[in-house]
Amino acid sequence: MYFKKKTGEKCYLSPIDVNDVQKFTEWLNDLEVTENLMLYSHIISLESEKEFLEKLSKGHNYSIIDINTNVLIGNCGYVNIDNLNQTAEAGIFIGNKDYWDRGYGTEALMLLMDYGFKAINLHSIFLRVYSFNKRAIKAYEKIGFKRIGVQREAIYRNMKRHDLIYMDILASEFYNN
Repeated sequence: MYFKKKTGEKCYLSPIDVNDVQKFTEWLNDLEVTENLMLYSHIISLESEKEFLEKLSKGHNYSIIDINTNVLIGNCGYVNIDNLNQTAEAGIFIGNKDYWDRGYGTEALMLLMDYGFKAINLHSIFLRVYSFNKRAIKAYEKIGFKRIGVQREAIYRNMKRHDLIYMDILASEFYNN
């Protein structure tokens, strides 16, 4: 069952439902889905994913749901929230390939940013992205994220070295974008 925590035009964010464990496990064992994630080389069991979802559901992490069909698309959320300094790291993935390249990830991340700045009182949000993930980089830049650093050749994927790009956005930049 899904609940509309933050709503956009295409999708909404809902608290993670642990009962979606089978769908998340399916996605996280699909190499095409996880190519852009740190979990790429991991084998994810139903049991381990259920434990992970239970942990995620206790923080600021959300399922991304199609607003018209209530279909689960993926998830997004924050890790390493630092309330004192008002910073956090954002993460997102779209597991349902039918929703790739259709703007759902961009909208979901914008909903997450708005929630982070207004409800959690964040000042700065950062993320990490692999240099070969051009689709994500384009979406992040469209939202207003700026490149703040590069860890050169930090990722070894498909027998090649790739950079890890760090990006961030301030609340003032997000709302003036």
